[in-house]
Amino acid sequence: HPSQGVSLQDTVTLRCHLPQPAAWVELYQDGLLRSYKDMDKHQVMAEFSLVCVKLEDAMKYWCQYRVLEPPGVSEKSVPIELVVTDHRYSPPNICISHEEIVEVGTNVTIQCCNQGYGGIIFLHKDGHSAPLQHQDPRGGGTATFTLFGVTPADSGTYRCSYHPKASLVVSSPLGDSVTLEVTPTPAPPGRYKALSACPQCRPWVAVSSHPFPMEVMLGMNTPKYLYPTGAELVSCGNLVVAVVRGCAAALIFGLGIFFVINARSFWIRRDESLGGEGI
Repeated sequence: HPSQGVSLQDTVTLRCHLPQPAAWVELYQDGLLRSYKDMDKHQVMAEFSLVCVKLEDAMKYWCQYRVLEPPGVSEKSVPIELVVTDHRYSPPNICISHEEIVEVGTNVTIQCCNQGYGGIIFLHKDGHSAPLQHQDPRGGGTATFTLFGVTPADSGTYRCSYHPKASLVVSSPLGDSVTLEVTPTPAPPGRYKALSACPQCRPWVAVSSHPFPMEVMLGMNTPKYLYPTGAELVSCGNLVVAVVRGCAAALIFGLGIFFVINARSFWIRRDESLGGEGI
């Protein structure tokens, strides 16, 4: 099954299709035997269920089967990668360079913003199990996908997701959608308008619900911020002001004590001097 949309705690079924009857089928997870199933001579498919999917289940899987007559082991099947959607990551933003209806042959640009998490950004089209394109912004937060010379087959709804840089087998949820309709005739007035930019994707900070990147701590209820929040910044500012005021007060107090002691010493020396002259 396509892994897009598999969330933590879901149940996933992996199916191994056999070209011939087998004695048993083995399911491997990243090279280690995960499970096996005895088969009868009429079965040509084996099903394995992953119940209550966890993050450690997000790996590569493949099948092998064994026959008894003559004894032998099959080649490994084509591996599939189970990518788990973690809803603790913010969904990406998306924008399109044209309005809903465009003419055949138009180049359409779609931008996706990964909210500053880094990693690979994917472009999806509803009705397709696999992503259409993917891109690694390499330090940036925005991927730009271009559909060259669109045709009516490109009509549909598009969304984005991303794999955070911290884990390439974990995916964000799918973000909001944009709709594209390709018409063989000129678009009706007012329905086609090329946009100069996608403002909601530039920069990602402007559209993020948090002004600083977040580090999601898997297994915890609350995220940990890589940088201080606004409340923490205000608290730090108040602390600095308090420290400055305290230092100023201590300095004034110290100067006052110095002048008092100095004045007292002056008067004592003056009294002693006057007393000496009287004798």
